[in-house]
Amino acid sequence: MAFDGTWKIDRNENYEKFMEAMGIGMMKRKLGAHDNLKITIQQSGDKFHIKEASNFRNIEIEFTLGVNFEYSLADGTELSGAWTQEGNKLVGSFTRKDNGKVLKATREIVGDELVQIYLYEGVESKRFFKR
Repeated sequence: MAFDGTWKIDRNENYEKFMEAMGIGMMKRKLGAHDNLKITIQQSGDKFHIKEASNFRNIEIEFTLGVNFEYSLADGTELSGAWTQEGNKLVGSFTRKDNGKVLKATREIVGDELVQIYLYEGVESKRFFKR
């Protein structure tokens, strides 16, 4: 599928402000802005296998579209939610376990880039990845 492949972070827009809104401390925000994240995506129908590798952690995630699963962010924030597909976009809605607030995320292929958009408490951030 279109999302398949290995994607390396190229640049961010408003990522530090997003992390601040999420309640991540200044030192972790500074480190997170330079995490050298690499995402490997394998899709088989409505099932996804994702490997995330960064300076801070390496994890593997498996999920099925529309099925809730649990996930922890690099800073330890625990979430529960699901990804769905809307046209050519993956759309995620995740609820924080600590405060019940919702993190929205989308992934979309735009040109030769994977664009990941986060929205939390009115703060939007974009991360751009290249194959």
